[in-house]
Amino acid sequence: MTYDTVITHGQIVTPQTLVQGDLAIKAGKIVAIGQGLNTAGAEVIDARGQLVLPGMVDAHVHINEPGRSDWEDYHTGSQALAAGGTTSMVVMPLNALPARTTQAEFDRHKAIATGKSYIDFALYGGLVPGNLKEIPKMAASGAAGFKAFMATTGSTLPGDFKNVDDYDLYRGMQAIAKTGLRLSLHAENAVLTDRLAAEKIAQGKTTIQDYLDSRPPLVEVEAVRRALYLAKMTGCKLHFVHLSTGEAVNEVQLARAAGQDVTCETCVHYLALTGQDFEKIGPLAKCSPALRTKAVQTQLWQKVQAGAVNAVTSDHSPAPASMKADPNHNIFDVWGGISGAQNNVDLFYDVAVRSGKLTIFQFVQLIAAGPAALFGLKDKGELVIGKDADIALYDPNQSYVLSPEDLYYKNKISAYVGFKIGGRITQTLLRGQTIYTLDDGFMTQPTGTFLVNQNSQGGTAYADHSKRQQEILN
Repeated sequence: MTYDTVITHGQIVTPQTLVQGDLAIKAGKIVAIGQGLNTAGAEVIDARGQLVLPGMVDAHVHINEPGRSDWEDYHTGSQALAAGGTTSMVVMPLNALPARTTQAEFDRHKAIATGKSYIDFALYGGLVPGNLKEIPKMAASGAAGFKAFMATTGSTLPGDFKNVDDYDLYRGMQAIAKTGLRLSLHAENAVLTDRLAAEKIAQGKTTIQDYLDSRPPLVEVEAVRRALYLAKMTGCKLHFVHLSTGEAVNEVQLARAAGQDVTCETCVHYLALTGQDFEKIGPLAKCSPALRTKAVQTQLWQKVQAGAVNAVTSDHSPAPASMKADPNHNIFDVWGGISGAQNNVDLFYDVAVRSGKLTIFQFVQLIAAGPAALFGLKDKGELVIGKDADIALYDPNQSYVLSPEDLYYKNKISAYVGFKIGGRITQTLLRGQTIYTLDDGFMTQPTGTFLVNQNSQGGTAYADHSKRQQEILN
């Protein structure tokens, strides 16, 4: 058999084994893995000394186009992801303006991303007050899932994303349950976080530590518990984004053991950074939920090591440098979000595999296979025959210090600038075609395509939904 491309002499990370050898690609698919594969007539990529990884599936990315393209657009955001070894992204319905909360905006955003994204992309629909009729329509347009905020989003601009109260969340769960898709939640208690923050500000307490104190672990854990019960009553599949505490993950485990369909993710920054690092880095490390103490981080790591977390993501939340500055020494006024998508793979490899906390197989499960499974991306996430040839070559011995010049973001800022990282992505392939090399950057036009959640019911009700509802209530 002849092949289009053969990656030779690499250490190929399949789901369960390391294969020292070759990987062959034909028509965008992985067709062979072994030693001494036929390279006649094929493009040969020498991966000697490198890990051949499945491209990351980053299931939590904010792209701000349309409306806020000066924060991040599909061109710059997808380049940053590809340069970091990510080949598919699931894009949140905010902070574009208008937000993606209607079928019309969903279809418009899909059209914008097509032809601009260097990597494949799936899109969330948003659950906000008053848009229940749009839920089945967005599902029919190919939504990967839905996203809602239990915490206050803060914006009053027309068309911007709004958080839901318990009533809107309950009704939204009922509507989303009929689609077969997951509802992903930013779970923090809005009343507690808002009032604690207002209390601090009124007292003139506006330091980084004051911000950390205003968003303690309990606001996350309480919201997770409340959402789990509402999901149980409605039969809604649930996913918790960016959990920052082991206690919250434990609540997910308990519900899962009791039969609920519930999953969760955490982010690279919650595993790599603590509140003490926030003090050192400054406003670039502000996010919500807030970074935690070392003790809380240790508990989260224990849950990750135990396999209780389904995915690790970036929650890439970019903004212009002016919005991350703190000239008035009031951290509450600073935009909350970390630009981190370009360093998902290399930094997480350092803190997870190089540190000895995870095996290489746990690592690829969390960054690729896990998130692909969550969102029905059945051709993604694993180096196995028949899957898409989405591949990242990673040199574990090519250490570097991250500088702004390395970044492809629209705004070249990151909490990780100045970090010494132990290895580097040298080449990224999407469906068998090289889209990025460390030496040459991006030499081709964008070829990213829209991905549909293959677990979706297309917006139609479950055939047995009423029966399941009654069983739950009984």
